[in-house]
Amino acid sequence: MEEITLDILAFGAHADDVEIGMAGTLKKLADEGKQTGICDLTEAELSSNGTVFIRHHEARNAAEILSVKTRINMKFPDRGLMISDDKISSLVKVIRRTKPKAIFVPYPEDRHPDHGHAAHLVEEAVFSAGIRKYNPELGSAHKVSQVYYYFINGFHRPQFTINISNQIEAKKQSLEAYESQFVLSNGSVSTPLTNGYVDKVINREYLYGKESGVDYAEGFIAKNLLCLEEFPLGESK
Repeated sequence: MEEITLDILAFGAHADDVEIGMAGTLKKLADEGKQTGICDLTEAELSSNGTVFIRHHEARNAAEILSVKTRINMKFPDRGLMISDDKISSLVKVIRRTKPKAIFVPYPEDRHPDHGHAAHLVEEAVFSAGIRKYNPELGSAHKVSQVYYYFINGFHRPQFTINISNQIEAKKQSLEAYESQFVLSNGSVSTPLTNGYVDKVINREYLYGKESGVDYAEGFIAKNLLCLEEFPLGESK
């Protein structure tokens, strides 16, 4: 892969994970001039609907909607995201070549085991990427400033939210790009994703927004304690 410096690199087990959790935030950061990227760990070859070819095409369309600078697929085996030296090394190479300031991963408490496995695998790679003597042939050591968790399934209590009111339509469009996953059609089978899932995601962001005093928001948890330079007093309502 070519070397490209990113501000943000978001990892997902499958193409559409990142969009479900933080499409609005990625679009917002891109609109602000930040360099954003997505790294899908698998080709989702075991998905009930669609094909690998279709999923790649949908992922490219979604990335374009979100103005993502680069999208990478590691082609790790679906349902095979257990921690191993070879997978860690492959991810270290990606991290060292893209040099992201912050990395986003799925929140491990999720009904799909792959999401938790993806988070733990990337966390291992983040740590190893910062060790100077760890496989120096993979590139110079790079320390990521922060790891954040985004939510896929479920409704968890975030530490903080990002206002995506102006990006909610882009988020919806990026999800709708995955027609094979979210639309029940001839030849497809009914799954939890084909039963109004996109609307449920948008409704979740509405609820996060309502609690945050905005129209729509996405929720996050930081792996390490956040330190603010000044107290966020906010604006009077």
